[in-house]
Amino acid sequence: MLRQEVIKMSFSNIPTIKVGIVAVSRDCFPAPLAVNRRKALVEAYTKKYGAADIYECPITIVESEIDMVNALEDIKKADCNALCVYLGNFGPEIAETLLAKHFDGPKMFCAAAEESQGTLGVQGRGDAYCGMLNASYNLALRNTKAYIPEYPVGDAGDCADMIHDFLPVARVAVGLSNLKIISFGPRPQNFLACNAPIKQLYNLGVEIEEESELDLFEAYQKHEGDSRIAAVVEDMKKELGDNKMLPKLAQYELTLTDWMEEHKGYRKYVALTTKCWPAFQDMFRFVPCYVNSRLTGRGIPVSCEVDIYGTLSEYIGLCITGEPVTLLDINNSVPKDMYEQHIKGKFDYKHTDTFMGFHCGNTCSSKIHGAHLDYQKIMANTHPAEWCEGTIEGDINPGDITFYRLQSTADCQLRAYDAEGEVLPVATQSFGGIGVFAIKEMGRFYRYELIGKNYPHHGAVMFGHYGKALYDALKYIGVDPANIGYNHPAGDRYVDENPFA
Repeated sequence: MLRQEVIKMSFSNIPTIKVGIVAVSRDCFPAPLAVNRRKALVEAYTKKYGAADIYECPITIVESEIDMVNALEDIKKADCNALCVYLGNFGPEIAETLLAKHFDGPKMFCAAAEESQGTLGVQGRGDAYCGMLNASYNLALRNTKAYIPEYPVGDAGDCADMIHDFLPVARVAVGLSNLKIISFGPRPQNFLACNAPIKQLYNLGVEIEEESELDLFEAYQKHEGDSRIAAVVEDMKKELGDNKMLPKLAQYELTLTDWMEEHKGYRKYVALTTKCWPAFQDMFRFVPCYVNSRLTGRGIPVSCEVDIYGTLSEYIGLCITGEPVTLLDINNSVPKDMYEQHIKGKFDYKHTDTFMGFHCGNTCSSKIHGAHLDYQKIMANTHPAEWCEGTIEGDINPGDITFYRLQSTADCQLRAYDAEGEVLPVATQSFGGIGVFAIKEMGRFYRYELIGKNYPHHGAVMFGHYGKALYDALKYIGVDPANIGYNHPAGDRYVDENPFA
């Protein structure tokens, strides 16, 4: 299977993962078998992916709880924030699961396959295939969560791939446990869809700081005449050219970045959400979209309309991909004439597989074709157009996407959806940051998952196919798999789908 590289950019706002690889051995099996298989695994990983992500623990745990303690201390000293328990043979079910229990961070288990038919004697057969069963049983006994690959038994190269697949899962787990979301203002009136029960944030390890729009406006005013504005303006010019709005936007950007630095407290990572209308235009006399897009491009997710779980979803996607993500309205249908002229017969999608994803201008400019500053045309229906300047517009770049969201229901249940598709190379002939999206069986997914499960109108977008990594990450952080929806293929009914429709 082709494996998509999952970290393309370096952001200081997501964790760097270092996996400590600890080999384990049952005392009645040859310990050198586990040691040599560990060495082969590390060699295979280094050859495929480099050595930066892993640490080879020299201590092999053989039944002994003292071995476990020593190995635990060793990987801590090596600054490992994730763990791979590697069954080089059957493994010591007690010691290995105690290691996982006492390691403070995400952990995974995988097991060595037998190398060849000529090594199945007493000194060459490891029986790790059997040992994984006892490991899973003991993890459950100790209420210890671990990532288990789809097929957790393999040779050195296979297990190297498993560890690499574990990295985005680990980044999400470590990232959320060190994340603070800062929100400004309540959701806009009549946007009950952005209501956010915060209990599940705390259950996920996320801190939240809820501030007023007035606090933000006061901070903005205090940044008037800031000596750094000119430098930020010049940086903005490099991206989109000159514009009379840039000094105000630069002042606002500095307001947000300073606030984050001053308010992140003991947390390492920060994400934002703001009430961006209607009072924003009245007080600030611009819209914040372009600044939001710039911060997102630097690895600081910002959602519109105080969509706290939208911001959370964006941050998860950032941890998985290492690239800017975006949050869009699941906005409007593709007109039939557009479908007939530009999509039908050219792409393998039905009309109902397509829709348009849109938001006013929060998408990073690197993900938009023909990105340019403009005014927010919807808000201009109720405000002077000059008060609505500062949004970024253009068609979203075509290519693979993963469309997803993590949400708390009103009764504080975590629920998510996860679907892969693409942005089509079709001109939208519209405004804002917008694209023509296509997801197989979107019509049914829209009806029986998005509407049927009462999701709000915002969906997050990763630019690439990351459905597997996302699904694994959601499971790891505690979302019940029964509550992770996906676009069912044709013939695979949703629970409440009318079989006669």
